[in-house]
Amino acid sequence: MIKEQIKDFSPLVNPEEEAFYAGPQTRWKEFKFIIKVLLEFIKGFRMLHFVGPCVTVFGSARFEEKDKFYQLAVKVGEKVSSMGFTVMTGGGPGIMEAANRGAKNVGGKSVGCNIILPFEQHPNPYLDKWMDFKYFFVRKVLLSKYSFAFVVMPGGFGTLDEFFEALTLIQTKVMRRFPVVLMCSDFHEHLYEYVKHLAEYGTINKEDLELFLLTDSLEEMEAHLIKYAIEGYGLKRKPLVEPSAVLGEK
Repeated sequence: MIKEQIKDFSPLVNPEEEAFYAGPQTRWKEFKFIIKVLLEFIKGFRMLHFVGPCVTVFGSARFEEKDKFYQLAVKVGEKVSSMGFTVMTGGGPGIMEAANRGAKNVGGKSVGCNIILPFEQHPNPYLDKWMDFKYFFVRKVLLSKYSFAFVVMPGGFGTLDEFFEALTLIQTKVMRRFPVVLMCSDFHEHLYEYVKHLAEYGTINKEDLELFLLTDSLEEMEAHLIKYAIEGYGLKRKPLVEPSAVLGEK
């Protein structure tokens, strides 16, 4: 079924990004690609610069409203928004939609960074602001740049990629030690055991296990965010930077 979807929607695959990962191109093509990436970064900066302190919620696009993980993600969005954060997601369906929906349920701000994919991904209806990205790596940078915490729900390769990228940036001190919460211990049990396995072999330090919290509790998640994001960095509800009328940002 998925193979049929990929075949049917193959024109939506970004040929420029595909060519970029296929090896060296001509100098002119590489230069044009760089300019397009720069413009997408600038557009993303302008859209997200004034949305306020964000918490990014990661998770699969494949869960439906009836699934327990979808329902939990709604509660996560409600809790995060009630704390004064803007809920940021990848902008698509599933867990992303649920978290954005939770934010809107309590009158909070909801934003999305949507990637254009041949299947699964489309902007969900619970977004105040969103941007469609052509380039995966630009989207990943912006999902991290504007967030002061990360909540990781059940997901697939993309969710795991985002989880481990956040941990890598924090571990290497490229990023401040923002809180990372791994929700749903039953789903992530084997993942957690594998991470402990890495510590036992010394490929990570045992202290690195403290870089994230594994929990099923919304209250424990909230306390973790308060301690390491709000109290740790003195965050306020208002945007960290005010828009400028001169620059056409109001």
